[in-house]
Amino acid sequence: GVERVREIVEFCRNNNNIKLLTLYTFSSENWLRPKLEISGLMRLISSTIDNQINDLIQNGIKVRIIGNISALPVDVQGKLIESMELTKDNDKLILNLAINYGARSEIINAVKIISTQVKNNNISIDQISEDLLNENLYTYPASYPDLLIRTGGEYRLSNFLLWQIAYSEIIINDKYWPDYRVSDLEFDLEQYFLRERRFGKTSEQINQ
Repeated sequence: GVERVREIVEFCRNNNNIKLLTLYTFSSENWLRPKLEISGLMRLISSTIDNQINDLIQNGIKVRIIGNISALPVDVQGKLIESMELTKDNDKLILNLAINYGARSEIINAVKIISTQVKNNNISIDQISEDLLNENLYTYPASYPDLLIRTGGEYRLSNFLLWQIAYSEIIINDKYWPDYRVSDLEFDLEQYFLRERRFGKTSEQINQ
């Protein structure tokens, strides 16, 4: 799986049509897995950063972490924060790693921030808008995703970017992530570019 990440990131970095890639690395629900598996995943995250950070820097890839990393082991937190700092000026590709991420908790966190602003009279209730909520999500200031690829043949979102993907195109790929190759991504991108994105409009309006 880690090797697939390296290959996919390299492909996206070299594709001018792709500016941002988000990978669902560890969900907030993954804490329910066996403790041995969780500790193995934490070690994997840590070792992957150590092994790949120089390549990320040299290839101009900016790392951003979306999710609540305060619940992670302290050493893992440190490596994630360091990776963001070391790559903050890179501009070839933004790589979002969703770690301890859950869309519902993300939205609740944003609501709490906005509620505090209202309570402290920093903003009025009438100033609450879609833009304001978006500005307080983990993903800000990233744009909304154009395409969501769900591997493993699953037909569910699994608490991933629920707010952000309201108008994203969705492709279900039957391959599990360790088997998902660059050639599969190229095929899925071809299918995406064949789609007509209407955003609530009709085909006639789009083609005017």
